Amino acid sequence: MRFAALVFTIALVTALPADEPRRNPFRDGSGKGGPDPTQKPTPPAPKVVTPTPKADPGPDLKTAPRVRRGADLGVGRLVADVAFTDLAGKAGKLSDYRDKACLAVALTDPGCPLCQKFAPVLARLEKEYAAKGVAFLFVNPLAGDADAIKADAARLGGRYVADPKLAAAVGATSTTEVVVLDPARTVVYRGAVSDQYGLGYAHDAPRNTYLAAALEAVLAGRAPKPAATTAPGCDIVPGAAPPTPLDFHARVERIVQQNCVQCHRAGGTAPFALETYDQLVARRAVVKRAVADTVMPPWYAAAPAPGEHTPWLNDRSLTPADRADLLAWLDGDRPKGNPADAPRPRAFETGWLIGKPDAVFELPQPVPVKAEGVMKYVNITVPTGFTEDKWVVAVEVQPTARQVTHHALVFAAQPGDPTRGEGEGFFAAYAPGSTALVYPDGYAKKLPKGAALRFQLHYTPNGTATEDRTKIAMRFAKAPPKHEARVAALANGKFVIPPGDANHKIVSDAQFFPPRFLQPAWYQPARVLAFFPHAHVRGKAARFELPGENGEPTRLLLNVPRYDFNWQLEYRLTEPVHVPAVTKLVYTAWYDNSAGNPANPDPTVPVRWGPQTFNEMHLGYVEYVLDR
Repeated sequence: MRFAALVFTIALVTALPADEPRRNPFRDGSGKGGPDPTQKPTPPAPKVVTPTPKADPGPDLKTAPRVRRGADLGVGRLVADVAFTDLAGKAGKLSDYRDKACLAVALTDPGCPLCQKFAPVLARLEKEYAAKGVAFLFVNPLAGDADAIKADAARLGGRYVADPKLAAAVGATSTTEVVVLDPARTVVYRGAVSDQYGLGYAHDAPRNTYLAAALEAVLAGRAPKPAATTAPGCDIVPGAAPPTPLDFHARVERIVQQNCVQCHRAGGTAPFALETYDQLVARRAVVKRAVADTVMPPWYAAAPAPGEHTPWLNDRSLTPADRADLLAWLDGDRPKGNPADAPRPRAFETGWLIGKPDAVFELPQPVPVKAEGVMKYVNITVPTGFTEDKWVVAVEVQPTARQVTHHALVFAAQPGDPTRGEGEGFFAAYAPGSTALVYPDGYAKKLPKGAALRFQLHYTPNGTATEDRTKIAMRFAKAPPKHEARVAALANGKFVIPPGDANHKIVSDAQFFPPRFLQPAWYQPARVLAFFPHAHVRGKAARFELPGENGEPTRLLLNVPRYDFNWQLEYRLTEPVHVPAVTKLVYTAWYDNSAGNPANPDPTVPVRWGPQTFNEMHLGYVEYVLDR
């Protein structure tokens, strides 16, 4: 394996003249991008001037929907079977819609300007999806002026209810919010209709049709992505929703379904299933310990501050409410509850999660995995044979022997250089519970023509000999995307961790300076999409930071206070982080080479860079797009 500590540029050059000498950022392998004696020296950086303090501009006057983690907004929870009477005088309750594919409860208010703008859209969606088995229920949470309500109902054209209790039952907080329930009254989507209208702005057409996308996902048997957004509108004072019984069917089964059974199911990667009441009760001691110690579900980014939402789109941690309720139920008499309150069984794809792939590549031969002991990393290169560049909009890695596959990393080796790829060639990854990546519209990753795919496979024998033939699937865009997703590495390969050191710190940064330093037009800002810290069994903690410009404070982007080699996790942002031009990121990791680390192979030896678990790596991947 050839590796040089890599320099990552968030401030990239777009078009250097052909005769312009370039600084070589890979010259000395130190991670600092030493000078190339064949090139002209880089001029010194300009003097940093501390800016004059500015007055606080106050809240933003323009507000669009923002993507949120579904669990934070109640996705996955049961809604009580509330009774209501509609504007026509007909009585009903939410369970009346159990024969529908789903029910969209759309909040509305004739006094809210944004509601009036969205009314034609909602009316069209109701007509369009009625034939597909989707029902709409329009709910006015304020029940004010009778004439205005009648006019609002006529404009929308569907079943209309003016009842604050129904709005409270679905947890409404905004007049433009839509809550989508499945036939078991489980919330599957909560958020905006689209981003066409917001506070302080309007567009000719939406850029994101959140509600329509959610309905299409439900009809296809998939979980909506995103499952939640904010819904800018007129705020509603939240009413008191009927309490959910703390029993298995109404509450606990949904928590386990949302957070555990992806792995803990028949045929899953976990060693036991948690799909039924009896299975959960039998394993209650181990489940309680894992949940109380925040070991499960596996998620190691620091929790957000109280009252703040997680910044991570793929945050797998339990919400404080879910953790408290699950632990209380496990500690109590564990009531089963009413089977009528049970969620629908969760369905899992038997094929590719990304849908029908355009291309699939697999290992040319099965890899034997022995029954006992430790296996070295396996590296296998597979040619793609592509004669043109491909734009990848979805990618998924699937081992055939998941029970023994600790993780699999796939690198896009450059044509003619199959050893390259440990840095900027990072392409896709598999870890238990995390296999697929689907980019949003307008985003794709480039796979160059002639590139090869290098599989780096780590197997953990489990007592039974087997074999694996990992494969990777891709879907391609028909045209180049608006945003090219790129991956770069922040790394330092020149470290030595002393014997017995329980808290050894290693730092690397990423920066690139074009030779004509005083031409800022050559620099471009970027938006960071995701982070992927990587270390081996001595890895202890990691963080990514963005140093402040012109006297601004350093910003902590990702903090992993408890790194766990057993879970190679990606941390994907709900909203990309803007990085100004000519700004470097800093990746710091801490390592425990002491006898107090039970995973340490040998605390008496110094540790250096190497590919096996008894070696170490200081490597942090960053996925980003240029902010053109």
